[in-house]
Amino acid sequence: MSYKDEFIKFMVESGVLTFGDFTLKSGRKAPYFINTGNYKTGAQLAKLGEFYAECIKENGIEADTLFGPAYKGIPLSVSACTALFNKFGIDVNYCFDRKEAKDHGEGGMFVGKQLTDGEKVVIIEDVMTSGKALREVMPKLTAAAKVNVTGMVITVDRMEKGQGEMSAVQEAYRDFGVKVYSIVTINDIIDAIERGVIGFSEYLDKMKEYRSVYGVN
Repeated sequence: MSYKDEFIKFMVESGVLTFGDFTLKSGRKAPYFINTGNYKTGAQLAKLGEFYAECIKENGIEADTLFGPAYKGIPLSVSACTALFNKFGIDVNYCFDRKEAKDHGEGGMFVGKQLTDGEKVVIIEDVMTSGKALREVMPKLTAAAKVNVTGMVITVDRMEKGQGEMSAVQEAYRDFGVKVYSIVTINDIIDAIERGVIGFSEYLDKMKEYRSVYGVN
């Protein structure tokens, strides 16, 4: 079984990927929902980090530092950083931002690796819906140093239209030149249902219909 199939099964078993009738924040009616807040144990976080590491390794993403945007990205970047070393012997730094700059002690906006010019930075996030997180952190990163953001890694690419005809992932590349990599896409999930990797075949037609209405290539 590929790590993508393993990840889809892992999401279902963790209660993160569920199927039914859901109203999204956008107002769209969707037959599936992804709630990354349901990752809550040490075992789940350790396994999740391994999937991020697999994605980084498979795509050959160059990184000196993994950056986790506060707050959700903090444990994700730490787990991915740890997994890269434990699984592949790749030792990289980690860094995360504060919501407010610290004005005492060591001070500053960042915790962990202090960024330097030319540093290769990979942003670690859970999902990308509107691209808001990227728009918030890019000015912070570039203000700290002339870093090279070599990519952003998320768990699932929903491959949905944003405000226009492009997806948030496509807009990230258009607006910032940042390529977004996902562990899996919605197409991978549909394919996993078709191949019986997971159940929920009763939602297959609704998944395909939703994809045809809101999806992008």
